[in-house]
Amino acid sequence: MATDRRHISAIGRSAMGKAFWRILPLILIAYLFAYMDRVNVSFAAAQMNEDLRFSATIYGLGGGLFFLGYALFEIPSNLMLVRFGARKWIARIMITWGLLSAAMMFVATPMQFYVLRFLLGVAEAGFYPGVIFYFSNWFPPCHRSRAVSRFFIASPLASIAMGGMSGWLLALDGTGGLHGWQWLFLVQGLPTVLFGLVVLRYLPDAPATAAWLTPDEKAWIETELAREQARIGAPVRHDVLAAFRNPRVLLLGAIGFLLIAVITTVILNAPLILQDATTLDAKAIGYLVALGGLLGAAAVLVLGNQADRNGDRWGMASRCGLVLAGAVLVMGLAPSPLLVCIAYLAFATVCFAIPMLTSSGWAEALHVRELAVGAAAINTLSQIGAFVAPYGWGAAKDATGSFQLALIAFSVVALLMSALILLLRRRLRGRVALASAVPA
Repeated sequence: MATDRRHISAIGRSAMGKAFWRILPLILIAYLFAYMDRVNVSFAAAQMNEDLRFSATIYGLGGGLFFLGYALFEIPSNLMLVRFGARKWIARIMITWGLLSAAMMFVATPMQFYVLRFLLGVAEAGFYPGVIFYFSNWFPPCHRSRAVSRFFIASPLASIAMGGMSGWLLALDGTGGLHGWQWLFLVQGLPTVLFGLVVLRYLPDAPATAAWLTPDEKAWIETELAREQARIGAPVRHDVLAAFRNPRVLLLGAIGFLLIAVITTVILNAPLILQDATTLDAKAIGYLVALGGLLGAAAVLVLGNQADRNGDRWGMASRCGLVLAGAVLVMGLAPSPLLVCIAYLAFATVCFAIPMLTSSGWAEALHVRELAVGAAAINTLSQIGAFVAPYGWGAAKDATGSFQLALIAFSVVALLMSALILLLRRRLRGRVALASAVPA
């Protein structure tokens, strides 16, 4: 029996090793491009807003409209992913959003800005929850946080790339008759289209279709995932309306709403906040953002590994939320330029780890038959926060002339988010304890 268990363990390690090396690099690079195309507007903002005479309210509304388009089309997109397969649908998402991101270089009016940001959100809709659903069909719980963390480091890596690259691209202002912000959108948009074709060629849809897995490895993945579903229990219903009535979906959606509202809005405005609070120029701010990305990537990897070892991703996420709240509060109080920079680096260290930890736990809270629609519903609710918050932020900035009020308010939002994570943690632990007490 011991030999048999060792044999099974070796099969599992082999299967997961192959999956990590064959799948995660593709998804990581895809998400790297997605994140760059989503937030490169934050680096273009200062120059673009001045050239086009956009107010903070116009910029905030345009920044948020991306997430409205994203939210409205999350569920339809995820249903299409289930129908057509991850390979085709993720490739489609990448090709369309890359073209639209490059088209941002042609923006000349507020309405054009609004329309293109909205369409960019529509194009990218379903990517993130689609990947989470895709991973739930590949990686058992003891490997899932590491898998999510390995692709989620694309977010901080994108910050490193944008921080190092954007100052140089903005300095091309006037070259070839283009503004620097136009070069930024062009150079950071078109590579996404090319990589979408790579995904179409090489990404496997499911373990059953992966030629590089042996029959024993495929059977091991299927068995481990089946055990997880048996622990969760089958849902009574798993359609769209049922998802929005599910208390766990609603609680996860509320956490996501608050979390994404804070993270997205601060990231979209980070260069402007740092410019306002310090004497740093665009290149120095870019390097500071890149350093924050490096710290964030390290935190995602370390906490992803730790979450798989101790199984308490929700407690870790709540503690990171407290750090997030404190960092945003210090940025709002702006006691000194140095402390603002330190607070920003603390924010950047944890801001990517929190959604990595929470989203890798979706499959623990929802049965696989709930997950395709449930993940999209959670992300829909989350992205509504990313639509509302930047507009409110811009209006507050125009009304008060500073970022202080919005930053202090967002620190309170982060505290509330941490409290909701602890509430969810207690409920999930109570359900596991109840299931364990029921005789087989």
